[in-house]
Amino acid sequence: MNKCLKMVCIMLLVSSCTTDITSYRESQPKFDIKQYFDGNIIAWGMVQDYSDKVTRRFCVEIIGTWQGNEGTLAETFYFNDGEISYRNWQLSKQLDGSYQGTAEDVVGTAIGKHQGFAFQLEYELLLKLEDDTYQVQMDDWMYLLNEYQVMNKTSMSKFGVKVADITLFFDKNASKTSCNSTL
Repeated sequence: MNKCLKMVCIMLLVSSCTTDITSYRESQPKFDIKQYFDGNIIAWGMVQDYSDKVTRRFCVEIIGTWQGNEGTLAETFYFNDGEISYRNWQLSKQLDGSYQGTAEDVVGTAIGKHQGFAFQLEYELLLKLEDDTYQVQMDDWMYLLNEYQVMNKTSMSKFGVKVADITLFFDKNASKTSCNSTL
């Protein structure tokens, strides 16, 4: 087997290994996304390409509203290059405690699961880059640090190969701050 083919096989094997959400079952504090994503939240993040180079930074303002088990997360993204974009998540808590979600740029339905302090959301995203649109897989992990702060790590892949990582820090305490004053 040639060297290149061996490397591809190893990359596919490594990229298919993921943490199981149930390993966080007993962790504290318990993450209730309905409670955390209710009201105004601000987050700061960055996108790193496959080589770990930071390619973009951004700030996002989120307004979360819930009625029973149905919620909306209205997100406004402010990128360091001046771009502003929007995403409106429609979330629904299921009888088994999992979540389903849709948004304008999400293909099909996102599936969310939580255990302990962790929440995982998997979905297909339509990513616009310049004049092209690509369909990528998103594996989104959020970790509740305390009642005000959440760390988020998202792996973006195409054909099973990771193409980027997105890291976010959510702060419910900073909701009086606006993104315009931070970038």
